[in-house]
Amino acid sequence: MEIEGRDFMNTPPLKTVRFGGNVVATLAKFKQDAQIINWLQEFRNCVTQLSKDHEQLIYVALRLPWLGRSPAVVEEYLSFLSNLVSAQTVYLRACLKMVVSNFKPSEFLPVCVDILITQYGYFEDVLFFLPFQRDTSCFLMPILIDNFPFVQKSSRTLECYVHNLLRVAVYIPSLRRDVLELIISRMLKLDVSAPRGEIEEVEENAVQQELKGEQEEEGLFDMDEDVCSVKSSPAGTNVMVHPVAERLDTLMVVLLAFIKDMCHVNSCLDVERTKDLYKDLVGVFDKLILPTHASCHVQYALFYLCSFRLALAEAFLEHLWRLLQSPSHPAVLRQSAAGYMGSFLARAKFLPVATVRACLDLLVPWLHLYIDSQDSGSRAYCDITLHGPFYNACQAVFYTLIFRHRSILEGNMKKGLAYLQSLNLERIVMCQLNPLKVCLPAVTNMFAAITRKYQLVFCYTIIERNNRHILPVVRSSVGGDCVSTNTNPLDSFFPFDPYVLKRSSKLIEPLYQVWEEPADTEVDTVTTKRCSDADEDDFLRGETPETKGVMGMTPGSYESHLHSPSSVGSPKTLDPCPSPAAL
Repeated sequence: MEIEGRDFMNTPPLKTVRFGGNVVATLAKFKQDAQIINWLQEFRNCVTQLSKDHEQLIYVALRLPWLGRSPAVVEEYLSFLSNLVSAQTVYLRACLKMVVSNFKPSEFLPVCVDILITQYGYFEDVLFFLPFQRDTSCFLMPILIDNFPFVQKSSRTLECYVHNLLRVAVYIPSLRRDVLELIISRMLKLDVSAPRGEIEEVEENAVQQELKGEQEEEGLFDMDEDVCSVKSSPAGTNVMVHPVAERLDTLMVVLLAFIKDMCHVNSCLDVERTKDLYKDLVGVFDKLILPTHASCHVQYALFYLCSFRLALAEAFLEHLWRLLQSPSHPAVLRQSAAGYMGSFLARAKFLPVATVRACLDLLVPWLHLYIDSQDSGSRAYCDITLHGPFYNACQAVFYTLIFRHRSILEGNMKKGLAYLQSLNLERIVMCQLNPLKVCLPAVTNMFAAITRKYQLVFCYTIIERNNRHILPVVRSSVGGDCVSTNTNPLDSFFPFDPYVLKRSSKLIEPLYQVWEEPADTEVDTVTTKRCSDADEDDFLRGETPETKGVMGMTPGSYESHLHSPSSVGSPKTLDPCPSPAAL
């Protein structure tokens, strides 16, 4: 399936062709079609008489094999359904169940109702029973949930069902948020079960196997076989070798195509439709995506939507900012909001420098106010359970400056340096809360190198002192005891780290800021080694949580990936500080 030119509303995902059959069977089918049409016409003529007493007859009619038949049968059948539910609402639920059951291809009939929707356009008549639209919405959502295929089903099955769910959201706008919530909840299950590192490893192994096979065939002169072997290799196509990643990639293509088509009319952005979709997606983000730890790809749906208009991106940042500074929200959600804010500022290529500076002008003063409220108190020491949102906000600022310091400085170096000096980063780094102790080492080292180059902060004395205080922890494991050191006490992750799904990445890549190693900056040896790896986009390689947990070294830390953030108790609520004005 190609993304280019994909039209969500007018093109079914993929059409399955049925083969086989003979002349006798074809003629018999024509005869049977004529008989079915005759029955359906008779039913339509007496539809007002088909009360609850005729329930068995109606259920037989609903089980008629209408999919895959001639256009005349399909047209007559859908007209019958529309008339039936208009005249006899008692059969509404049964009709909806029948229609939804055909949202995915069956084992015996590899065609789904989507093809018929596209060809005949009667689906709107089936769902949009004008006098009973409210009842339809009430009945339909539980049916859609119950019929959602298991996430381990084939990519084709999931694609058909999700595609049809999104068409329901188009025909019944009141259901759109619920439909998006259902789809994204299932996609998150796929996302968290396929960590980025695991996907990259499987894909790399597939490439290595392909290269190994080509080397073994070097002595052969059968060029036809060589060509066929390359074409049939998954590594040489857009198909993901990792099975879960392949299913997720398929659904991301469908979801991104839906977002694009919903927001554009005749290739022009429809502002009102875009705002409505944004509100629905942000609601789903707050409920499902934000509390989900270490998801890798689903959140890019909102990233993609925000690229349509700067006002959307600024609204999203403002939303994250309100979550971060609100003491009424759980600390884990505030910490997650800080991670999203920093990652979005760093990675969204469509954000201008002015927006980045505006966000820094919110975050940095808030950090200074927080330090003011803590330095003179009894809690002025490094403790993640007490100051988790503060530490994540610090890391968000450091991470943003790592990616954006060049754009801030370019054009007018003098003014750019004056701005960075006005942030007073030295006070944040030197405060008793000691944020460098809990930030990811890669972030700490890169931030230290950049700030030393421009003489903004000298961090290495603090880093060396922190390193001397790190003690290894003995943990018990299946194979015995092992000594490990916690490198991610915040259990933090950057939600907009590199996107590794093949087909859907075509829409993300033009919007994405890749990591560019600063060649003129002295970096810690370990960080330099990580950054110098070939084709490496992420200087955090190996730092953010994937699947392996590590034991914490401080009383306030917790095992990475062994527990989700929601399972960790919220820190005590601090006295609210004056917060900077919202965006």
